[in-house]
Amino acid sequence: MDNRIADYRSRLLKLATTNVSDALDALNLKGATYGINAMWPGTPKIVGRAVTMRMIPAGVTAPQVHASVEAIDAAQAGDVIVVDSGGRLDTNAWGGVVAAGAKMKKLSGVVVDGAVRDVDDCMELEFPVYARGKVVTTARGRTIIDGTNIMIQFGGVQVRPGDIVFADINGVVIIPQERIDEVVKRAEALYEREQQMVKDIQAGMSMVEVDKKYRYEQMLTKNHPASE
Repeated sequence: MDNRIADYRSRLLKLATTNVSDALDALNLKGATYGINAMWPGTPKIVGRAVTMRMIPAGVTAPQVHASVEAIDAAQAGDVIVVDSGGRLDTNAWGGVVAAGAKMKKLSGVVVDGAVRDVDDCMELEFPVYARGKVVTTARGRTIIDGTNIMIQFGGVQVRPGDIVFADINGVVIIPQERIDEVVKRAEALYEREQQMVKDIQAGMSMVEVDKKYRYEQMLTKNHPASE
């Protein structure tokens, strides 16, 4: 991960995906996914550049390589593998062997719009996995790789190679690479404003007073102080 991305990584890790989701909304960007979650309690947050791959149903055309092999080979340390498996829950799109390969390359983790297996192996490897669900069946004979480092859909949003992936206990967000600076700045401003609100509540201010003071319902509008 280059120094520029490493800087954003350290800043994002201080935030939550909910802060980033709000920032994306405020900037009218589509990057908040749905239904894709950490596969075990305590899964670490992950931030990194997307290396994408798309899975399609198996058929007459035979696969040339197994699933994630090309994506892992193309990835650099700190990157995140992003798998578009069409939301399928009947077959896996990630497992223990490829997790071992990704761990050896020092990748940050994997996010899957679909199901995964060998979660126990991934836990033992301490390799973060976010997915739509778990399954025991293999991908072999059920799905094949359709493309690596191409534009894909993921949890209802567009993802391109190099976009920034951020995942935590709340879910997964995708930040367009050319908008990373303004998204992170807006997310930080929203986070700080919410922290101030919590402090006022803990100091005894009523919710009505806090709502009036901070204009909570308008926090994502262009002229709200949190947008500065």
